[in-house]
Formats: sequence, structure tokens, C-alpha cells
Amino acid sequence: MNNAQNHNQNVAVSAFDETKIDDGFFILTYKNDQNQTQNVVKDIDSDFIQFHFCLKGSSKFVFNQGRYALNILAENALLLYNPQRDLPINLEADPNSWIVSVLISIKKFHSLFSQEAGYITFLSEENKDKKYYKDGVISPSMAIVLNQLINYNLNQSVKNLYFKAKAYELLSLYFNRSEDADVEQCPFLVDETNVIKIRKAKDIIISRMAEPPSLQELADEIGLTLKKLKEGFKQIYGDSVFSFLFDYKMEVARKLLEAGNDNVNEVGLKVGYSTSSHFIAAFKKKYGTTPKKYVTSLN
Repeated sequence: MNNAQNHNQNVAVSAFDETKIDDGFFILTYKNDQNQTQNVVKDIDSDFIQFHFCLKGSSKFVFNQGRYALNILAENALLLYNPQRDLPINLEADPNSWIVSVLISIKKFHSLFSQEAGYITFLSEENKDKKYYKDGVISPSMAIVLNQLINYNLNQSVKNLYFKAKAYELLSLYFNRSEDADVEQCPFLVDETNVIKIRKAKDIIISRMAEPPSLQELADEIGLTLKKLKEGFKQIYGDSVFSFLFDYKMEVARKLLEAGNDNVNEVGLKVGYSTSSHFIAAFKKKYGTTPKKYVTSLN
């Protein structure tokens, strides 16, 4: 812990070079080629995961009006995420320091790892309070991408496209596991072999959503105990198997109703409700309105 306000008088204020990659996805770069410390600030709300990479020099992230600081040294990375509070960037970049930061919303982040991001509420009551502070070393392959970002010199017209490609490449490298790694690279995922089985369970219930197997049948089919299925599913998808399936079915139903090719009964049957009254009740529970009223509201 450092009190970071003692030398603010010799600190010049500066700004990041910011590039928007997508909704909820940004790259910030900052080169302090001056011979004095530069202070760089940016407001960020609690929906964002922050990845900070220090290519050279050293810097310090200051929190709580200077009461707490995290140092980041050359060739090191820092992952910050706290869903309970905003973590605005207050960076003190030492002379001759280069920093690249990736800011990505939790929803966008999960969509990179799962096709179902749009269908699920990821952060369950249980998971939404988890915060992560993780530091690590920048690998040589990551260093190449980071240098390409900070020393960008192609035509401005392709800058967004280039940065988008590099942002995805950087995250892929960050979460890439070496063969002998016995530590989890991604804090959101459990043991890898189980992850594959849990994903298979999710694929099974989606493909058979009209007549899903029981939990025990599902556990047997993927080769996990019932306990591991329940725990693992909740850990990866932030919800129980059947809550996940319910949300998924309702979203599919909503999209079918929007498409307008099926009536309410047919949509209900497609997502596994043998009687329309059960389907209407389920839809109303999820969206607070009946399927019919929902369709009318679209017009």
C-alpha cells in the first residue's frame, strides 16, 4: 500500500489514446515518453473487466483517493474485476513507460467463451459478488501484439479493424493454457476436462429442450456425478441446469414470436410445453406479459 498523493505536485495530467473495438469493448494505449510522471485517469463502471499490460517502465494504479495502490512493472499484466464497485483508472505512469489496457464488459467477455451469452444471465446472485485481482507475466507472443498496438502506424482507415483483430488475438493469448499448466488461466472456468463435459451437458439440453433428460440421466450421459454436474454447471453458466434451460427456452420462444411464422400454440410446442396455458404462464413469468400481448406490442 502506498499513499500516492505525496508527489502529485510533480505529476502532469494526460489522457489515453482510446479505440472502441465493439460495444462494451475498448483498447487504451498510453506512452509516457516524458521525463516526468504522468497521471492518466478514466471513469469505468463495475460492469467491466480490466486487463492492463506494462510493456516497459513501471506504473501504479491508485485507488480510494490515494489510499491504496497496485504497482505494475515492465512485462507484467494485471487483471482487475470488482462487480461490487466501480474501479476508475487512476494511473501514475513513470517516465518512459508504455501501457496497453483492454476494457471489456462482463457480458461481452462471456460471449467470447460461450455462444449462449445472449440467452443467459451469467452473474447469478452467488457469482456476481466475486472479484478478481490477478497479476501475471506477459508472454513473448503477447508482447508482439502489444507492441503492434502501441506502435500502430498503418493508415487510419484500417485502425479499427486492425485493433479489433489484435484485441481478440491478445485475449486468446492471455487465456491460452500451456500444456503443462496446472493453474487455471481463466478465473471463470473450472477444471478443463469437466468444462468439456459441462458444455456437452448444455448442448444436450439445448438440442432436446422440448423433452430434456432428467438431471441424473444427463449426469450419466456426460460421465459426471450429479453433484459435479450441478456444481460445474452453476460455476460456468451462473445458474442451475433447469433455470438456464428455462431462460434459454423463453428467449427462443420470444425470437420465434418475433419471426411471426408460428402461432402461440406452435411456439409453445417447439420449446416443450404440451399445453398453451403452461407456456403462456411461463412466458408471463419471464417477461411479465403474455405471448399474444408481446406480439401485439411488436406491431
